Amino acid sequence: MKIRIAILGYGNLGRGIQCAIRQNADMELVAVYTRRAPETLETVWDVPVYPVEELMARQGEIDVLVLGGGSATDLPVQTPYYARYFNVVDSFDTHARIPEHFAAVEEAARQGGKTALISVGWDPGMFSVNRLYAGAILPQGKDYTFWGKGVSQGHSDAIRRIKGVKNAKQYTIPIQSALESVRNGENPELSAAQKHVRECYVVPQEGADLGRIEEEIKTMPNYFADYDTMVHFISEEELLRDHAGIPHGGLVLRTGHTGACGEHSHVIEYSLKLDSNPEFTACVLAAYARAAYRMHLRGDVGCKTVFDVAPVDLSPLSPEEMRRTLL
Repeated sequence: MKIRIAILGYGNLGRGIQCAIRQNADMELVAVYTRRAPETLETVWDVPVYPVEELMARQGEIDVLVLGGGSATDLPVQTPYYARYFNVVDSFDTHARIPEHFAAVEEAARQGGKTALISVGWDPGMFSVNRLYAGAILPQGKDYTFWGKGVSQGHSDAIRRIKGVKNAKQYTIPIQSALESVRNGENPELSAAQKHVRECYVVPQEGADLGRIEEEIKTMPNYFADYDTMVHFISEEELLRDHAGIPHGGLVLRTGHTGACGEHSHVIEYSLKLDSNPEFTACVLAAYARAAYRMHLRGDVGCKTVFDVAPVDLSPLSPEEMRRTLL
């Protein structure tokens, strides 16, 4: 019997989730739910599309609800609400607010007896797991994370929520001198601003106050306030022509020392180079939707993160196949 998946929200991430589900033989997409008029939604492949108001009536028909909204305003409201009624997976990626998001979702999922996996993606998500593994292996060491160069979906979405912004793309760009210093084992002390710069391409609405928009971007807490941020105002045509793609990637590094006197140095490096940020994130969400389903079947309810998920629950392979082919 296949795992029945529904998607709430159908932007770039929602489309990616639909494609990811099709690549997993043990899953089926039963429906998409949207705040838009369903008849206006063009899906990658034909699938039933319903208004979000009908979602609550389908509780017995959905094994896992995958949330495709943004972290700025959608997921802080949607995930705690729906975690009472469905097993859910989200990609909440505002690192500083994960503890409060976890607390809200934990309360809701416990009340409903459901399993909720939050902050699933590549960072937070896969990079988080790699930081945990590397720190456990090299306890005497330092972590470094670099993102980009690439388009941040969450940061781009946050800009688009600003009054007077019609469209926007935000690029996170690593500072190469800082990255090379880490790779060389120099163990530098680096602030957020010393590791990355943020470059924003913004399409303003006609008559918008450009100075106010730029100031709101550069002072936005948890997104831009701690970084050297560049804001460029461009036309919609320029954005579509020069910034149509959604690439991303990054690296997690840990430096450490071993030996009686710390005489041996080590560098662990894990990297991703992604042609499509939302499509890759969607693939991670699909794998963790499988885990959420399995964990719920075992009665493991409440809010969970990637730290709580055993690798065996992510794979469609049986434990025997894993031992034979992967170990």
